[in-house]
Amino acid sequence: MPNETIGVITYSGYRGEETPRSFIFEGKKIEVSEIIRMWIEEGIKDRVRKRFFKVKGIDGFEYEIYYDEKVKEWFLTKD
Repeated sequence: MPNETIGVITYSGYRGEETPRSFIFEGKKIEVSEIIRMWIEEGIKDRVRKRFFKVKGIDGFEYEIYYDEKVKEWFLTKD
Protein backbone atom coordinates (compact mmCIF):
# COMPACT_ATOMS: atom_id res chain seq x y z
CA MET A 1 0.00 0.00 0.00
CA PRO A 2 1.51 3.40 -0.95
CA ASN A 3 2.30 6.03 1.61
CA GLU A 4 -0.25 8.82 2.01
CA THR A 5 0.57 12.50 1.47
CA ILE A 6 -0.41 14.54 4.52
CA GLY A 7 -0.39 18.18 5.57
CA VAL A 8 1.90 18.90 8.51
CA ILE A 9 2.31 21.95 10.73
CA THR A 10 5.91 22.17 11.89
CA TYR A 11 8.06 24.09 14.31
CA SER A 12 11.42 25.30 13.08
CA GLY A 13 14.00 25.36 15.85
CA TYR A 14 17.01 27.62 16.19
CA ARG A 15 19.03 25.39 13.83
CA GLY A 16 16.27 25.42 11.21
CA GLU A 17 15.31 21.79 11.76
CA GLU A 18 11.60 21.31 11.31
CA THR A 19 9.73 19.02 13.68
CA PRO A 20 6.04 18.12 13.34
CA ARG A 21 3.57 19.71 15.76
CA SER A 22 0.34 18.49 14.15
CA PHE A 23 -0.87 16.86 10.94
CA ILE A 24 -4.07 16.19 9.02
CA PHE A 25 -5.08 12.51 8.75
CA GLU A 26 -8.42 11.30 7.40
CA GLY A 27 -9.77 14.85 7.57
CA LYS A 28 -8.86 15.34 11.25
CA LYS A 29 -6.16 17.50 12.76
CA ILE A 30 -4.02 15.42 15.10
CA GLU A 31 -1.79 17.25 17.57
CA VAL A 32 1.57 15.62 18.28
CA SER A 33 1.94 15.02 22.01
CA GLU A 34 5.39 13.40 21.82
CA ILE A 35 8.16 12.73 19.33
CA ILE A 36 9.19 9.20 20.21
CA ARG A 37 12.04 8.82 17.72
CA MET A 38 13.51 10.63 14.73
CA TRP A 39 16.04 9.53 12.11
CA ILE A 40 17.24 10.24 8.57
CA GLU A 41 17.42 7.76 5.70
CA GLU A 42 19.25 8.45 2.45
CA GLY A 43 18.84 6.45 -0.75
CA ILE A 44 22.00 4.71 -1.93
CA LYS A 45 21.40 5.30 -5.63
CA ASP A 46 19.43 8.54 -5.73
CA ARG A 47 20.84 10.11 -2.52
CA VAL A 48 17.35 11.36 -1.60
CA ARG A 49 17.06 12.17 2.10
CA LYS A 50 13.94 11.43 4.11
CA ARG A 51 13.51 12.67 7.68
CA PHE A 52 11.41 10.20 9.67
CA PHE A 53 9.50 10.82 12.90
CA LYS A 54 7.70 8.31 15.07
CA VAL A 55 5.17 10.40 16.95
CA LYS A 56 2.38 9.95 19.45
CA GLY A 57 -0.82 11.87 18.79
CA ILE A 58 -3.11 13.29 21.46
CA ASP A 59 -5.53 10.58 20.29
CA GLY A 60 -3.19 8.02 21.93
CA PHE A 61 -2.07 6.40 18.66
CA GLU A 62 1.48 6.24 17.31
CA TYR A 63 2.24 7.31 13.76
CA GLU A 64 5.29 7.19 11.52
CA ILE A 65 5.60 10.18 9.24
CA TYR A 66 8.42 11.48 7.08
CA TYR A 67 9.49 14.45 5.02
CA ASP A 68 10.84 13.70 1.54
CA GLU A 69 13.43 16.38 0.79
CA LYS A 70 13.30 15.74 -2.98
CA VAL A 71 9.57 16.29 -3.47
CA LYS A 72 9.28 18.59 -0.41
CA GLU A 73 6.22 16.82 0.95
CA TRP A 74 5.21 14.97 4.12
CA PHE A 75 3.94 11.37 4.09
CA LEU A 76 2.32 8.95 6.53
CA THR A 77 3.82 5.46 6.20
CA LYS A 78 1.41 2.62 5.53
CA ASP A 79 2.05 -1.06 6.22
